[in-house]
Amino acid sequence: MAKTLLDLDEDLLAEATAALGTATKKETVMEALRQAVESSRERRQRALADLQEVADEGGFQFDQLDDLDR
Repeated sequence: MAKTLLDLDEDLLAEATAALGTATKKETVMEALRQAVESSRERRQRALADLQEVADEGGFQFDQLDDLDR
């Protein structure tokens, strides 16, 4: 694990610590990063699932793309 020196907003860090239920600055930052990455992954997975659903329902007109190439 890399060591990094950060300037953190102490008020924001305290609020995050309380919200996350963590005990240390390191735990707070690590948990916030984990949650941010997890949230991003979930959003991408939902977006892909939504696109797949639209595709399965015939919502894309791919034949129109062929017409644009001409």
